[in-house]
Amino acid sequence: MRLIIGLVAPLALAIASAQPAAAEDKPVISTKTKAIEATVTIDSALKAHPGLYQNLLAEARRQVARWRVNADKEMRESPEFFKQGRKWSNERSYAERSVVGRYVSITRDDGSYAGGAHPNSVTDTILWDRDAKKRISIRRFFDDTADNGPTMTALAKLARVAVATLKIERNDNYGEKDKMDPKKFAVENFDLQSGIEPKLLKLGPVTLAPSTIPGKSSGLTLHYSRYAVGAYAEGEYTAFLPWQDFKQFLSPEGEALFGGERPKQDAEKY
Repeated sequence: MRLIIGLVAPLALAIASAQPAAAEDKPVISTKTKAIEATVTIDSALKAHPGLYQNLLAEARRQVARWRVNADKEMRESPEFFKQGRKWSNERSYAERSVVGRYVSITRDDGSYAGGAHPNSVTDTILWDRDAKKRISIRRFFDDTADNGPTMTALAKLARVAVATLKIERNDNYGEKDKMDPKKFAVENFDLQSGIEPKLLKLGPVTLAPSTIPGKSSGLTLHYSRYAVGAYAEGEYTAFLPWQDFKQFLSPEGEALFGGERPKQDAEKY
């Protein structure tokens, strides 16, 4: 089965696809040298969660330092790439995606350009436990999270089908998209099979989706950057997995966390 993907937005849109809330804040870090320009923005809403803002700022400072070291090294070794004032450009933004009970989901968007055909952008996520004041994973919400185990295998399958559905919807495929089966496509597509693995750290960057029930999550949202599950021109994919589809794998803590339905406005935004 062949899927034809059309070209998408201008290259400028690939740079640091920060969420709207973060875009309203001024950079908390801004540096400019002969080799690099770098900025970091942190959503001011994240100040409401003790310890989180400071944690993100410390991480951002370390990242900017790494960017500067790498840019300076490249300038020493390949000065021809920095002629006529050319320099690396790096941006990072942290945005609050959701607050579900004690858990805060954050998206972290990195944009970079060091020459070449186009900029690059990478989205990652952070899950913060407000009570423990530390970063956590979704491991605690499931009974078993062993690599290639039943839970991870089921979640990987759900994620692949969810992204396959988005791929088919984006593509006209000569007017034949209504005939395409997302489950079949998910199995046959190399990018989905290689980009989404049945492993906790290979499913994709994950956040908790809000729910119509306060304090509950309606499911998992997976944020795939360009290249993660397809060609650069396809753009990014954000897939949603309803909690009902994986409820049999939940731990007691997960059963207490998930419930309700996904709000319409959240589905429209992500």
